[in-house]
Amino acid sequence: MSGAEKVVSVTGASGYIASWVVKLLLQRGYTVKASVRDPSQSSVVSLTSLLCLINNDKKKTKHLLALDGAKERLQLFKADLLEEGSFDSVVEGSEGVFHTASPFYHDVSDPQLWYMISKTLAEEAAWKFTKENGIDMVAINPGLVIGPLLQPTLNTSVEPVLKLINGAETFPNITYRWVDVRDVANAHILAFENASASGRYCLVGRITHCSEVVKLLRDLFPALKIPEKCADDKPFTPTYQVSKERAQVLGVKFTPLEVTLKDTVESLKEKNFF
Repeated sequence: MSGAEKVVSVTGASGYIASWVVKLLLQRGYTVKASVRDPSQSSVVSLTSLLCLINNDKKKTKHLLALDGAKERLQLFKADLLEEGSFDSVVEGSEGVFHTASPFYHDVSDPQLWYMISKTLAEEAAWKFTKENGIDMVAINPGLVIGPLLQPTLNTSVEPVLKLINGAETFPNITYRWVDVRDVANAHILAFENASASGRYCLVGRITHCSEVVKLLRDLFPALKIPEKCADDKPFTPTYQVSKERAQVLGVKFTPLEVTLKDTVESLKEKNFF
């Protein structure tokens, strides 16, 4: 589907998943109004039809401005998720909004499952708000997202892979729900373009224990030192299944884990993370 002459908004655009959403939207011909945070007192300046950030935030948005089509069809806006009304100009005039922005804090008073709880409560609030205001919403719920990085910084979900290839003595006794960032970004766009899309879409390409992942990494990168020992002596956490049916009906074609791991490691090396 072509996005020519269509305007959409992406929040938190400099983030890992959102950067890929912006890239794929531009490839499809959309005009993208994208919000980014501005924690460094950077200012926003107008350059013809393009809004860009200067000072410290420029480094965080450089990869977006370098995307094909960005010069003609990408607009960057300063917006703070915790500041009411700051997104009004971002979403005004847009046919759809890809909301990926989320404040992220490591220092929490009650650490027990805080991340999962925060995501659950946020989604519940979103469903309540959209129902009360007659807004058509689709929720994309990915597993552990890995794959090549567009942004210059290391994101939290890719960090476990970096640890496995960067000197870790052991691998964790964890079973992960792996999914490629490109598949997640594509699913966002497919959900927008498909009028029949509704509800929640769980995106999990493959469920694999870390012991299997280190084997794949050894085969892919025999020159790297990959841990062979588990971090504990307990039985491995069991694998399980997450249905792919709804995602596949939407049109998502999952990237093989081997390809995703290879592209992730090569991206980390290209960006000098190891």
